[in-house]
Amino acid sequence: MKSVVIEQSELQEVVSYNPATGAEVGRVATTTADDVRAAVERSREVFHTWKKTSFAERRRFMMRAREVILTDIDGIAKLISAESGKPFGEAIAMEIAPVLDLMQHFARNTEKMLRPAKINIGLYILMGRSSKIVYHPLGTIGIIPAWNYPFSIPLGEAAMALMAGNTVVIKPSELTPLVGLKIGEIFAKAGFPEGAFQIVSGAGETGSALVDAAPDKIMFTGSVGTGKKIAMAAAKNLTSVVLELGGKDPMIVFEDANLELAAGAAVWGAFCNSGQSCSSVERLYVQESVAEKLTKLIVDKTRQLKQGSGDAEDVSVGAMSSERQLKIVEDHVNSFREAGAKIEIGGGRNADFSPRSSDSRTEARFPLFFEPTVISGATNEMRAMQEETFGPTLPIATFRTEEEAIRLANDSEFGLTASVWTRDYTRGRRVAEQIESGSVCINEVLYTHGIGQTPWGGFKNSGRGRTHGREGLMELVQPQHIHTNRFAFIPNAWWMPYSATAIETFRALATKFASGSIFKTAQLLPQLWKRIKELR
Repeated sequence: MKSVVIEQSELQEVVSYNPATGAEVGRVATTTADDVRAAVERSREVFHTWKKTSFAERRRFMMRAREVILTDIDGIAKLISAESGKPFGEAIAMEIAPVLDLMQHFARNTEKMLRPAKINIGLYILMGRSSKIVYHPLGTIGIIPAWNYPFSIPLGEAAMALMAGNTVVIKPSELTPLVGLKIGEIFAKAGFPEGAFQIVSGAGETGSALVDAAPDKIMFTGSVGTGKKIAMAAAKNLTSVVLELGGKDPMIVFEDANLELAAGAAVWGAFCNSGQSCSSVERLYVQESVAEKLTKLIVDKTRQLKQGSGDAEDVSVGAMSSERQLKIVEDHVNSFREAGAKIEIGGGRNADFSPRSSDSRTEARFPLFFEPTVISGATNEMRAMQEETFGPTLPIATFRTEEEAIRLANDSEFGLTASVWTRDYTRGRRVAEQIESGSVCINEVLYTHGIGQTPWGGFKNSGRGRTHGREGLMELVQPQHIHTNRFAFIPNAWWMPYSATAIETFRALATKFASGSIFKTAQLLPQLWKRIKELR
């Protein structure tokens, strides 16, 4: 789906179209740069009150928000499907259900995860010292999510931020603006204080305005190019960022794997959400001895998939979200053809949905359906095996040895997720630990973004920082170290004025105390007492 900004006198609007039909879903007024700054300022003001709420209060708000979602699951899923093109069932299974789980998890566990923690400071405890870490919310969190998971990504990040005591401003994708407004409506109905959660709508200019307004942190999901621009803009105000920037995720299938299961996983991992997931299987490496058999299984399973409008319950593969993205897929498939790979099934726009004239205000040729495409004979030297496709394609390459499989999987600028398929779990773990990816699954694929308890993020150009899990929660707070001296009735041996006795004491601290040995430290005590008496 391609949304556009339309000039209507002094009013700008984002217009949302259903990518499966071309029908207009709705219109949302663009938030001006001044209004974005005002929203961030309101958020900062409300933060001073919100951060003082107890975890129990925040938990009640969050659980009420879950109830709001539960009362309208089908309505929300239909809106997600209409704006993004994904099947109705996927909207529930891959967006609503996972974020409901994330919300209850952080509602119930954030207080425990952010509990003050004692620090083991070694032998300093013998000197009456103690240290602990306490966690403070950062302030206002600006969230700029992608269009491929317009509900679960921003709502999940917002839930974590709010539970940590922050306030939130979200700029939804211009491709899915109505889902963004729906999220705002959910938090409003749950009774969150006005200004604790705000939505600003628009295209890239609105996102830039949010970054320029200098929230206390930016959470961005999108392309590498846009991520770099956001990082550069955020650096002007020293705004920290978390960047989730996509992937070219490998799936390694060894000859001893359950090939029937691996084929089913590959089909789902490559084609769910029309391949528009940063954790989609975009490169499949199969051991040579079983390559022909696995490829046939995958093609057979792909042939069974029904493609169509996402509102039909028996549709497995929906429309793509934008003409721009569909053209990238077309380019990559043509690139595979030209490089000598074989198109086993699919390979172009679905002829059952003939493109028709589009609204003159868009670039799209609706409907936006690209066939699920399986490609054999791929190699890493082919351009489309290096660039992120983000569409319903599954290129298959072969390997001979474990070492070669690892090398091929790591031959990428990306490193978000990967999977290893084998009945030998020792080998599975050994290979997984050598793959350069933020998440590696053994006999599992794709869906771990839906497990809110686990960290999400990548290596290399797949991003910086983490969302989800305890690691993601730590991105939303700032640790403060509190140090206490309970022997405040005597001076410290390292204070001024210095002297020959001081130097002798410092040498003893370096050679005895800094050894970490209680026995050696005990030998220091006479010299330490001598120095303390000198200072009193």
